Amino acid sequence: MSEQQAVPTRATDRPSSLRARRLSLLALFFLPGITIASWVTRTPSIRDALAASTAQMGLVLFGLSIGSMLGILASGPLVGRFGARPIIGIGTLGVIASMPIIGLGAAWSQSFVVAAGLVVFGLGMGTGEVAMNVEGAELEKHLDRPFLPGLHGFFSLGTVIGAVIGILATAADFPVLVHLLLIGILGIVVMVPAMRHVPVGTGLNASVEGNPAEAAPGSGPEPSPRPAGTSSVWRDPRLIVIGAIVLGMALAEGTANDWLPLVMVDGHGFDPALGSCVYAIFAAAMTIGRFLGGGIVQRFGRANVLFVSAAFGFLGIGLASLVDSQIVAAAAVLLWGLGTSLGFPVALSEAGASGAQPAKRVAAVSTIGYLAFLVGPPALGLVGDHWGLRTALLIPMGVLLIVLALAPLLRREPQPDPQTSPV
Repeated sequence: MSEQQAVPTRATDRPSSLRARRLSLLALFFLPGITIASWVTRTPSIRDALAASTAQMGLVLFGLSIGSMLGILASGPLVGRFGARPIIGIGTLGVIASMPIIGLGAAWSQSFVVAAGLVVFGLGMGTGEVAMNVEGAELEKHLDRPFLPGLHGFFSLGTVIGAVIGILATAADFPVLVHLLLIGILGIVVMVPAMRHVPVGTGLNASVEGNPAEAAPGSGPEPSPRPAGTSSVWRDPRLIVIGAIVLGMALAEGTANDWLPLVMVDGHGFDPALGSCVYAIFAAAMTIGRFLGGGIVQRFGRANVLFVSAAFGFLGIGLASLVDSQIVAAAAVLLWGLGTSLGFPVALSEAGASGAQPAKRVAAVSTIGYLAFLVGPPALGLVGDHWGLRTALLIPMGVLLIVLALAPLLRREPQPDPQTSPV
């Protein structure tokens, strides 16, 4: 047996293991999508059960903000300390457990219980999604082709299926508690087998990351460990630009996930079932955009895709906000969904490819994205209570203008990090 044959292949490098790893991550990304769509499509029913005003619903949604802020800010350090796998597991359990809690709050007409369920959801999604993006960026390198758009496409596929179920449940006046309890049971059924194929160790901080010269034996003095935080990667101006782009695109996406049914019901006069149908259109547009995104990114490049995505999102939100027409609003949601579909995953791919310490870069940018995705939209409720939800849409629309200005800057090739480039 030759020396080359004697070297074992890592399990995660074998095609069968990569396939199982990929399918498991797709399934785990599907779960937050179906859960978030399940309670978003029932927000009109939940709002009525709580007898809450727009401002009061905004305060209930701040439960999501509290949980997500805690989870997101903790996720990067936790992944660096324990690896992505246990954080994915804990986060997914939180997302699943939140469903019956929210359902109980609606059944009992208790705003505090609904808010508590959203805290649990935010904690789970905040911690788990950042860890899953770190795992997805690592897997993308093994697959040697765009993977993150398709990965986020399964989140969107989950939102489509969840939205369809929510539309049917709303039309049939199906009890919110039973609906969300069944979604929680589905989550357990999907999670248990999927977690077995998530590898151990992805995202763990190493003493030296991304510096072959330092890592080579005998190349110099023993290197000192790098700090576990992400402060060093933020010295890169390119990553700051990517972070700002992620913030804008995630805010546009999160606004639809939190408020789109109520914008259609309160702002455009749709009945609750039709308002949920419009949200399903948005989710379908997101899904289509993400499943087609890999080929589009390969052909046109990440910077160009981000610019066009922001332009579509800007136009869609603007039409939904400024034009008083149900037909235009429904059509605008298509542009809104297509525009925001690729922003988050493509920017994460750009972050991972922007320099050394890719896991830290993806975790840092994911943190910004999920803060915007989960924390920004609830604050829009306060604006919507005073000036209307359609007026509140001008905020994410304005942020997308900044994205339009920043995206062309990414056409320049990333500069090597002087701290980590080989001498």
